[in-house]
Amino acid sequence: MILADDHAPTRAGVKAALERAGFVVLAEAADADGAVGAAEREKPDVCLLDIHMPGNGISAAARITHADPDAAVVMLTVSRDDNDLFDALRAGALGYLLKDTDPDRLPHALRGVLEGEAALPRALVARVVDEFRERGRRRRLPLAKTKGVELTSREWEVLELMRDNLTTAEIAERLFISQVTVRSHISALLKKLRVPDRKAALKLLEER
Repeated sequence: MILADDHAPTRAGVKAALERAGFVVLAEAADADGAVGAAEREKPDVCLLDIHMPGNGISAAARITHADPDAAVVMLTVSRDDNDLFDALRAGALGYLLKDTDPDRLPHALRGVLEGEAALPRALVARVVDEFRERGRRRRLPLAKTKGVELTSREWEVLELMRDNLTTAEIAERLFISQVTVRSHISALLKKLRVPDRKAALKLLEER
């Protein structure tokens, strides 16, 4: 397998856990180009990639899966952001594991991938299901200076409650979801609207 992460101590810890479980780390890399080059040379069964390493891990995933569709790519990241999750899956990743996962559980997850299973933390599975459920129920939000953005029905709900000046905790209580999920929806909204914070988002909506 190939292991790519720009944080050397993380690489060392993950490598040790994998080798204890019988995995052979054929090569390591600290950036996207290094990961792609190692995958081309070694033809590994699995590539475990950090998302935010230099050169972008998602870009590396896309390049690796394009060149070798048989390589199983799994992302290892601190990001719980929905956009990162879905970008990784669109790039061909078969798994998306969080770095706070117990290192000794990584081998089990990777073996599952090799056996045809997807590797996703329970906390993110609901988001994947929700994404597919919402695909047919999107609405476009018109904006003054652009063609607008497409929002899921849940994002619309969160946006309306933001406009009512509800806090994250209040939105979570109103929608019967966790505050982590609310923050994830807000983060997705801000990215779609291309604004840095809630205040800027609400100002943009006022200008419609």
